[in-house]
Amino acid sequence: MIGRWIREHLVLMLGLVVLAYTFIPIAVVVLMSFNDPASRNVYRFDAFTLDNWTDPCAAEGMCAALGKSIEIGLLATLGATVLGTLAAFALVRYDFLGRSSTNLLIFLPMASPEIVMGSSLLALFVASGFAGQLGFWTILIAHVMFCLSFVVVTVRSRLAGFDDSLEQAAMDLYATPAQTFWRVTFPLVFPGILGAALLSFSLSFDDFIITNLNAGTTTTFPMYVWGAAQRGVPMQVNVVGTVMLVISMVIVVSGEVASRRRTAKLT
Repeated sequence: MIGRWIREHLVLMLGLVVLAYTFIPIAVVVLMSFNDPASRNVYRFDAFTLDNWTDPCAAEGMCAALGKSIEIGLLATLGATVLGTLAAFALVRYDFLGRSSTNLLIFLPMASPEIVMGSSLLALFVASGFAGQLGFWTILIAHVMFCLSFVVVTVRSRLAGFDDSLEQAAMDLYATPAQTFWRVTFPLVFPGILGAALLSFSLSFDDFIITNLNAGTTTTFPMYVWGAAQRGVPMQVNVVGTVMLVISMVIVVSGEVASRRRTAKLT
């Protein structure tokens, strides 16, 4: 009896174990955001405090690095999303010379190790005469470059399942090409574009290897955390991690709720 129950629920139990293994480190980060450590050299929970939340910028240089990462992430997301969306439309809607080769090249940055991508971009900047000017702009260009492939693949997958008859129906009702795009095509493709933008921001905000090779004297949040780890990680870092987790959950839950409301209206 017990053996049969285990066999029937084995996949579920394995899934729960995997989820627990994934979320335990996240739970530790949330817990440590309320920690008042006796020593920064030992990463353990010593006492409860709200000081980390009331004064998150107490750690010297952390908020400046965080602001720099957010600024780069937003600009890189904007650039990669616009360029990647245009490229995805071109690859799906048009037949041109080199289309197959372009499809192959799109996957190379995704398949290449980050150290290869980062060193290649560094070599490009050095060869272009930017060796002494590494900083904000070289990081931004690098982030746009490696986020671009993820945007193209995400938006292209959305376009691949797009029903062209909807556009044709809009044109049959005397809609202009611009009206057809903004009132029919764009709203239907927008979830894919939004997903690509969120993925781009998370990749840019989280990146360390490519950024470290092309940053010069500029410090982003991942670089700050890596440097702080040599002396003892300040607990305010966990506050930032917890806030990012909450924001991500709010976005996911909001998207799911909106999707279910749209489905309910259609039914």
